[in-house]
Amino acid sequence: MNHAVMNTIRALLLLTLIILIGIPSSIAQAPPDSVPGYAGRTVMITMRDGIRLHTMIYEPEHAEEPLPFIMVRTPYGISGRFQRYMRSQFKKLGQDGYIFILQDIRGRYESEGQFVMLRPLRDPGRGETIDECTDTNDTIDWLLANVSNNNGRVGMLGISYRGWLTAMALLEPHPALKAASPQASPGDMFLGDDFFHNGAFRLSYGFEYVTMMETSKTNFSFQFDRYDTFDWYLDLGALSNVNAKVLHGEMPTWNDFVAHPTYDAFWQRQAFKPQPGNVTVPTLNVAGWWDQEDFYGPLNIYKLFERNDPDGLNCLVAGPWNHGGWSSGIHEGLGNLDFDSPTGWYFREHIQAPWFACHLKGWEDPGIPEAFTFRTGANTWVAHDAWPPRENVTAKNLYFHPGGRLSFHPPEEHGDSACDAYISDPANPVPYRKRPVQPTYYSKGSGWHVWQTEDQRFVHRRPDVLSWETETLTGDVTVSGEIAALLYASTSGTDSDWIVKLIDVYPDDYPDDHTMGGYQVMIAGEVLRGRFRKSFEHPEPVAAGAIEAYTVDLRGHDHAFLAGHKIMVQVQSTWFPLIDRNPQTYVDNIFEATDDDFRPVTQKVYRSREYPSHVVLPVVGE
Repeated sequence: MNHAVMNTIRALLLLTLIILIGIPSSIAQAPPDSVPGYAGRTVMITMRDGIRLHTMIYEPEHAEEPLPFIMVRTPYGISGRFQRYMRSQFKKLGQDGYIFILQDIRGRYESEGQFVMLRPLRDPGRGETIDECTDTNDTIDWLLANVSNNNGRVGMLGISYRGWLTAMALLEPHPALKAASPQASPGDMFLGDDFFHNGAFRLSYGFEYVTMMETSKTNFSFQFDRYDTFDWYLDLGALSNVNAKVLHGEMPTWNDFVAHPTYDAFWQRQAFKPQPGNVTVPTLNVAGWWDQEDFYGPLNIYKLFERNDPDGLNCLVAGPWNHGGWSSGIHEGLGNLDFDSPTGWYFREHIQAPWFACHLKGWEDPGIPEAFTFRTGANTWVAHDAWPPRENVTAKNLYFHPGGRLSFHPPEEHGDSACDAYISDPANPVPYRKRPVQPTYYSKGSGWHVWQTEDQRFVHRRPDVLSWETETLTGDVTVSGEIAALLYASTSGTDSDWIVKLIDVYPDDYPDDHTMGGYQVMIAGEVLRGRFRKSFEHPEPVAAGAIEAYTVDLRGHDHAFLAGHKIMVQVQSTWFPLIDRNPQTYVDNIFEATDDDFRPVTQKVYRSREYPSHVVLPVVGE
């Protein structure tokens, strides 16, 4: 009898038992996927506190030698997942030969226990005995003892929340954990990942993710009453209306947002922080330049591990991808951008699979460099001795000038009259992508996944968006490393958001693809909430009319602005509904602001010798 028939019979028997005797759904596990060449089984693995985690084990049927494990832990459900993995992310790994382990984490899908969003590392002083690290280690102990024909080595990988679970396993790694690849993992939810960026709340994603994860044990999509969520969020009004009108205090993580509007101990404890001691597990960090969810995390996790990595076990790969875009397909492009090569396939075939095989199976070292980045624009892979690069890179200031001009030469005007101004009106915010703004988890496809590569001409020349651009470049300008903006600005309000976008402007006549003529692609973009200009822990109002310095961290990129292109910078104060609207009147807690607190203000960006607003670019070869 083949495995498919046997699995069907098992499922029918389980369903019959549920109907006849009422077995709780958390105990009645779904059968494993039927995948040719693999024997699958479902088990409930008991953790140290007695909670059982739903786990699926897939062993090659004709293994000629003991094999290592590849494990993925997830809050998104494992039933039906292995078949999809074997068609994409695991295809090459499957050809090399591994025992694959998939597991539902606590409180999700068919695992027992209580789900806690991004459960922090346990604190024995608070009476805590478990965390994601202990659950991982208890699982590995069970696997080594109960799965035959293993070679005693375990590898972990995962994207997004699964990447974070992989990173957490590295904080107190099991001795058998010999390779781990946290991919697109969040690292700090207040400073730069899913929920906040530099203190500014990520409204649409935060609301839709929380309702998806905490409405039930399985994924849930919030049912909007219209296709364009831009209008839904605008009509909702102040953040205080979310609990008052929609969630009614029933979502724990939303309540945490309300209770912790600053970078307090709650967020700091949740942020990823390596334990004392050197890196002991080879670690492959993976990031996408246009990751719409977690770009700060993988770069920062790499940086934190790098502080204690004398043996060179920690490395970074960054490519031209959105969130998890390297995991499936060939990925020759993103949105309207073309990268001239199958970057996703290349990563899986020539980086990920050889790297795991080296550390888990003892195969030849593939020679992955310390940092391996895809240089967009030039469309080529580049090896670095460090990230950000330390050699052959010079920080150069690109200054704002009158008439919407950008130049590497400092401004010549004097005083505070050298400025550009606009009105920021919360009642008419700048959309962050072309409308309609579909829900993040819209089942028929959503522009959410590629919005960062959209043509920025849809907001260019809006009266509340300032733009400056260089003359047409006569030679390539290549930037590689960390990018930042220093704005000298004032507001007539007492709080304000500052959004800065670094943009590559294509030639108007672009013979390679006429549809890309004049295209404005965002290379980097970020927001800073003005109240946090001095401290994320201790916000303070902005003095109305005062000129203040705002440093906006634009993270990093490896990009060539080609000859014939232009470099543009845009500045604005709303990015809706990606970022919640700042009332522009200082209130202690924006989550408790009322509709009456919002008001339009005049924003000024200065460009004089005394106040030289500029973007700092890490230019190669200067």
